[in-house]
Amino acid sequence: MPRPVSARLEGAAFDWVGADRPKGTSRQPAASSAPGAPATPSCQSREAPRWRRPSDRVGLNRGMLVWCRRELGKRPRTLNTYGTLAFGTSSGLSGIMANLVFRNSFKVKYEALKTYASLTTLPFLATIVTYKLFVTDALQSGDLSKESCILRSSLIGVACGVSYPSALAFYKNGRLAVKYQTVPLPPKGRVMLHWLLLCQTGMKAMAIPLFFQILMGVFSGIHHYGVCEKTYARPVPDD
Repeated sequence: MPRPVSARLEGAAFDWVGADRPKGTSRQPAASSAPGAPATPSCQSREAPRWRRPSDRVGLNRGMLVWCRRELGKRPRTLNTYGTLAFGTSSGLSGIMANLVFRNSFKVKYEALKTYASLTTLPFLATIVTYKLFVTDALQSGDLSKESCILRSSLIGVACGVSYPSALAFYKNGRLAVKYQTVPLPPKGRVMLHWLLLCQTGMKAMAIPLFFQILMGVFSGIHHYGVCEKTYARPVPDD
């Protein structure tokens, strides 16, 4: 007569429990309190699984602690990267505004994609590279005070976020205006005065990104200096 399903399952569970038993030990079911109750295997001589041993748990906790310390140590570096990228993004937006202003001043309607691409990318890269050379590297070497860090960040915002995009937009759009003759050509002897009179409205409008870039430079300098100060004041974790 075939065995019932419950009996077969109990036998399989009994064999699985006994598979972890060291060689040479006998497998004996414990005496049941009531007749007909299923036999339970004796686990007195079973070896504890590896993940349940106290020594392994201590090693796992120590490994997790070291990993958490390393991840917390990487967080200031990530904040520095995000701050520099935000500063460069503000310079790229300033370049877009400068291009828009000077295109309207010179009445240029040609090659819009080329001028917008260059005036977004070049100020962004210039701000990141300049900030890395004059602020980040100086802070890591420890040769920069808090006031100097704020001053350098503000000057980088003015130079790479306002002056450079304005000069680049003036050159590119002025060249397009001469090429397509969208504005009258300047008379002899008064070239610079003619171009300055044409774009004086645009130059006044660039005061808005100038103020914004100074604020971004001050905020970035204060934040970057505080993050670096906390990082170097923190003890190095033991491996």
